[in-house]
Amino acid sequence: MPNKCQTALYRAVLVMADFTSVLGANKAASTLLVLFIPSADRDGEPIDQDSWVEQGLRTLGECFGGATAFPQGRGVWRDDARGGALVFDEPVIIQCYTSSALIEQLADKLREFLVRMGTESNQGAVGLVIDRDYLEIGFPVAKEEE
Repeated sequence: MPNKCQTALYRAVLVMADFTSVLGANKAASTLLVLFIPSADRDGEPIDQDSWVEQGLRTLGECFGGATAFPQGRGVWRDDARGGALVFDEPVIIQCYTSSALIEQLADKLREFLVRMGTESNQGAVGLVIDRDYLEIGFPVAKEEE
């Protein structure tokens, strides 16, 4: 005989709504993709963040149907390639909901944007989150800095 908790859980599973049907939604996406758009390069110098936010929104909009940018936060990143130097910045967070299959299908275009942003804005790394997994694309220290 099930206990009260087991009975409640069983009922909750039975009555869990299919919100796509209930709300009459024509799109349902359950994979969260998050990009971090930095405000500074790995030397702490300001970059043209507005341009990168615009390009990030455009990339996610074209690839995944839309995205939302949130105002600047405060962040820090440890640059291990430069002896653990801390780089403080005010990143903008861009997020969108999509599907894992679509991310896999359009991974080359997403990676192209991330690598271009990391290279052109002199980043030590570019970070993103897919669902609950943090991923980081690293960039080497420029030759003249070594």
